[in-house]
Amino acid sequence: MIHIFLNGLGAKAGAGLTYLFNVLPHLSANPEVRTTLMVQPHLRDEFRRIPNVTLFDADIPNSTTARFWLEQRKLPEFVRKSGADVLISAGNFALRQCPVPQILLSGNSLYTSMDFERDLRCRSEFGMLVDTRIKGIFARRSLYWADCTVAPTQAFADELRKWTGRDVQAIHHGFDHELFFGDSSPLPDGVHQKLLDAEDGLRLLFVSHYNYYRNFETLFRALPLIAAKLKPRKVRLFLTCLLQEGSNPGLYRTKRAAALIRQLGIRDQVVELGPIPYRLLHHVYRACDVYVTPAYTETFAHPLVEAMASGLPIVASDLAVHREVTAGAAYYFPRFSSELLAQCVAQVATSPELAASLSAVGKQRATAFGWKNHVEQILHLAFVIRRRPSSRAVANAA
Repeated sequence: MIHIFLNGLGAKAGAGLTYLFNVLPHLSANPEVRTTLMVQPHLRDEFRRIPNVTLFDADIPNSTTARFWLEQRKLPEFVRKSGADVLISAGNFALRQCPVPQILLSGNSLYTSMDFERDLRCRSEFGMLVDTRIKGIFARRSLYWADCTVAPTQAFADELRKWTGRDVQAIHHGFDHELFFGDSSPLPDGVHQKLLDAEDGLRLLFVSHYNYYRNFETLFRALPLIAAKLKPRKVRLFLTCLLQEGSNPGLYRTKRAAALIRQLGIRDQVVELGPIPYRLLHHVYRACDVYVTPAYTETFAHPLVEAMASGLPIVASDLAVHREVTAGAAYYFPRFSSELLAQCVAQVATSPELAASLSAVGKQRATAFGWKNHVEQILHLAFVIRRRPSSRAVANAA
């Protein structure tokens, strides 16, 4: 029997919540595991129904900085009171003085990405640049404070190892086929109609809320080039976000992206569906023809697995993470080249044989990702570090 304290305070949206929603049912189903979960107050009701999971209630500040300091000052006491054997820190930051062995789940490549730093400079986002650097200092130190660090891909584990000199284990995130495709409820009428209106042309899909590192602008610049190559066939790009200020998580400004769309004259080609509930996303994937991602940094990219499972051929920026996750089920282009992005999309769109081949390889590749296997590997690490002498004293002195 092992008692896990899972610190999920860093999960507010996107991949963080996806992780908790998929991992906790598997922890709950294991009779050898007790779990204490700490999440943001507004999310607690989402997890109360899960059996064998105890929710730890505490007043939690909203800002990342305030949360970090609360964790460093208060969380050790919370962990002791819970009686947990191992702490799993799921938000990129570890406890400096943890009373039990600690596994750090590190999944934010912004702290190591020079492309992101250059991007912020070009956008004059100096406040965000300073904030990222400060958080990066503590994220780096966290790898020394933890007894074990886990990354979601080998590519990102290698990046962290180069950054810190510390050993990092790679455990792929999972994918729940039954959960993802299980809800047959229809899409909202407005969303469904937008997809229908474009069924006579090429439908591209990019699943992401708006942020800088997903590199939307390179994709927008590629759209006129794609349209020219496929003329007279129409081209539509579907986004699962809104390019409006305040409509996306974080402090990313959408004005520059919206202005670029107007400048390029592609307003009719960019279709903003807005956020789609996870349970309905499979309808959107299956209504489109090609999945495309121009991201310039990633740690795992869950939509790639969703797209592969949905049978979509993929055109992806040439990142080591993308190559590892897709394993040949994609066409790759240099991450800032709109011209080569357009060329790849055109090749896939005009070759049914190529599209069918990528789709078949992707469907097979998607079966390699499972949350049950992920949780089993995490629990194996938890049992191992619980039994061995802790490295915390050495880490805290560093």
